[in-house]
Formats: sequence, structure tokens, C-alpha cells
Amino acid sequence: MKYGEKIVNEFDIEKDLEIWPNQYKRDYLIKMTLPEFSCLCPRSGYPDYATIYLEYTPDEFVIELKAMKLYINSFRDRHISHENSANEIYEALENKIKPKYMKIVADYNPRGNVHTVIEIDSSKIK
Repeated sequence: MKYGEKIVNEFDIEKDLEIWPNQYKRDYLIKMTLPEFSCLCPRSGYPDYATIYLEYTPDEFVIELKAMKLYINSFRDRHISHENSANEIYEALENKIKPKYMKIVADYNPRGNVHTVIEIDSSKIK
């Protein structure tokens, strides 16, 4: 196994998703586009591909970018649905950095004539 595969396969969100203190107390928006998300369909095993759009207003912490890349890549060999992957990412980041605001959009490539977009927006959650 090559070093990149090893890092991705052994990624542990609790110890490997590095976060940094937010040095600024003003509100600002961080936007990330992660265009190479992949996972496996839990029913067929076929690969699913998506672009993940993340935006958040940090409170005390921000996400280190390389750690975010490794976290997203850790899904590539997992059998997980579109809905579950989007919700898992949202929940993991919400628990880790506790942002003032966060929105995730998982825009999946069409497969079998179906295009799925999952959106979770903290301003719309009761």
C-alpha cells in the first residue's frame, strides 16, 4: 500500500481532522469546493461521484485544509448513500468545530438518469 492510500484508509476523524484556533472574532464566511468526492453505492457497489460545497462561519475553530481533503478522500472506499454521506460530513464538522453557521451541498453526478443534490443548511434547521 502506498503512503497516500495508507493515510486515507487509516484516517480517524477524532485524531486526524486537524482544527486551528480562529484568530478573528468578526464574522466571516469560509467557502470550500471539493470536486473529487467519491464513495460506493451501498446496494450495488458502483462508484458515486459528487462535488461537495462547504461554507461556514467559524466560531472558535477553523478546519485545516489538508485534513479536510484527507477526510473527504476517506469516503472513497466506503459503501454509503448520498444522504448519509452528506449528513455524516455535516454532523462531523458541526461536532468538531461548532461553527456559527454551516451549509453543505453534495451535488452528485447523475447515475441511472437520476441527479441527486443533498443540502443541509444550519439557518434552515429547527
